[in-house]
Amino acid sequence: MITTLIGTNGFLSNGFILQAVPVLIGAFVGAPVLAREMETGTFRYAWTQGFGRWRWALDKLVTLAVLLAAAAGAFSVLLSWYYRPYFAPGNQALGVPELTPFSPGVFDLRGVGLAAWTLAAFAIGALAGMLIRRVVPAIVATLAVYAGLAFATGGFLREHYLTPLVTTNSLDVPGSAWVLSQWWTKGGTTLSQFTMRQVFDSTFQQVAPVVNNLSQKVQAYNSVVKYLSQRGYTYWTRYQPASRFWPFQWIEGGWLLALSVLLIAATVWLVHRRAA
Repeated sequence: MITTLIGTNGFLSNGFILQAVPVLIGAFVGAPVLAREMETGTFRYAWTQGFGRWRWALDKLVTLAVLLAAAAGAFSVLLSWYYRPYFAPGNQALGVPELTPFSPGVFDLRGVGLAAWTLAAFAIGALAGMLIRRVVPAIVATLAVYAGLAFATGGFLREHYLTPLVTTNSLDVPGSAWVLSQWWTKGGTTLSQFTMRQVFDSTFQQVAPVVNNLSQKVQAYNSVVKYLSQRGYTYWTRYQPASRFWPFQWIEGGWLLALSVLLIAATVWLVHRRAA
């Protein structure tokens, strides 16, 4: 059953198709929630009722935020179940690629990540709607801001949540680890990628001139690394172990929650301050 599921839905294996879920919620739920009221003028009627502007805004935003975060959290549980075979030992027997828990497009769909990013997208959209007061421009602004935040987090910030481990024995780095960078040195000097490509290719031809399948290619690669290590080359690997998945989840979820609270508070403050 699992094999059939994976074969049928292989396009979901890297998760990128689902990255649009939080930002679409932010753009089409968060951005219009106040912008539509401001654009059409219906907020004036709401403010004539028995409660003030800040309470009106707070009730709308907090209620929606809690519901969206809860729904995203439930969906994340389902996705975690779906992706479990991808991270199981020996998953190649199922005909799927090996993934690290930190794989781009998958990390923020599991754990608390999806709920945190959905909440942040909603808060960005709500603030954009209040600042711009027009639905369509607020949607565009939400998409742009969220995309920038997601890119900066995945490309630069996330890997620095905890200090990476560094080893000179790359063969001991588990396949589930998040490899951040690798480089060769010899005699204390870092060698360029071009130089090492030439050295590696020539050594590969000596150690394993004939490779017929993936298993032989992996064995040949390991043999080349050992061969070069015995001749004064050192292969450095900088990585995050898979055991840090949950600490990373809580760190990312924590600062996204704090950001969301700050943005919602700023939105409520704007509602309270701005004249009709």
